[in-house]
Amino acid sequence: MQVKVNLVVGAIAALLSGAAMSQELVVKIGHVGPTSGQIAHLGKDNELGARLAIEELNAKGVTIGGKKAKFELLAEDDAGDPKQGTAAAQKLVDAKVNGVVGHLNSGTSIPAAKVYSDAGIPQISPSATNPKFTRSGYKTTFRVVADDVHLGGTLGKYSVNTLKGKSIAVIDDRTAYGQGVADEFEKGVKASGGKVVGREFTNDKATDFTAILTSLKGKKPDVVFFGGMDAVAGPMLRQMKQLGIEAKFMGGDGICTGELPKLAAGTMADGQVVCAEAGGVEGEGKKSMDEFRTKFKAKYNVDVQIYAPYVYDAVNVLVAAMVKANSAEPAKYLPVLAKTSGYKGVTGTISFDEKGDIKNGALTLYTYKGGNREQIAVVR
Repeated sequence: MQVKVNLVVGAIAALLSGAAMSQELVVKIGHVGPTSGQIAHLGKDNELGARLAIEELNAKGVTIGGKKAKFELLAEDDAGDPKQGTAAAQKLVDAKVNGVVGHLNSGTSIPAAKVYSDAGIPQISPSATNPKFTRSGYKTTFRVVADDVHLGGTLGKYSVNTLKGKSIAVIDDRTAYGQGVADEFEKGVKASGGKVVGREFTNDKATDFTAILTSLKGKKPDVVFFGGMDAVAGPMLRQMKQLGIEAKFMGGDGICTGELPKLAAGTMADGQVVCAEAGGVEGEGKKSMDEFRTKFKAKYNVDVQIYAPYVYDAVNVLVAAMVKANSAEPAKYLPVLAKTSGYKGVTGTISFDEKGDIKNGALTLYTYKGGNREQIAVVR
């Protein structure tokens, strides 16, 4: 008799367990960034931002459509390469992810956007700033940072109006991001009545800039702008010092990292570098960002490089739309995601316009003193 009771109890327990399991909803979030290659430190920073968000969501116990959600992160490496980027995107589509946060670079985000669009999977980039990213008419494409028109243009005006640049040189790395932000910078300089005395280009894996810097040195620039990433900007600063070019050095978010002083190997003069991050918080919002940075450092024993908080917010914005739509199915929550308005994130308030761009995106201007990044101002 006891055996029968035990069997019945066991059967009921199994049924209850099965019922509980059937109430669990597995939600796969894809993340793509360059976790290998020259800018792996930035890709890893982004991925850790995603991991932190996923871990917190699971600890919180989020319910979507009456089912407890279990979030899984599917992380891919695109090495900052467009071909690898589309391959990574296809891999995530094949894995039937519910949404994607990434990619880091504009050059990988733009071609990957078509892959996600064809599959109907929402994609939020935390850091792709080339305007083309949201201008291809895809309904699945969003970003949580201001674009290069705003970023490059603002830096261009700043170089003339605040730094009082009289002869400005421009270099870019020929990537979608680098060339795009350099073009917008040049437009900003000209709109402010400034003069561009030379335009040179390199590539995103170069280490020797002697030829282009020597060419620019003859034009006596007082400001040099570089459109590209910190892994190239660091050696460029070292070689500027060797050649005796004492110009101010400017760049977009790609150079505006905690690693730049190390990559420049102590050759940066205090206040020499002025850069902008495509985002920013001030006043009350600064408290949330500072708390995030503290939490991130405590968990991973590394400082935030640049875009981890934007990845963290992007994951949470995706999930907030799923919760509101009562579904993690892309087709069902995508219209809700597109109408995101007034979401309070650690990077500020997130609302999307009809293109998927963030409304009223901020920029933060920085310089470096004593090897540390210091905020100059937040501008909109």
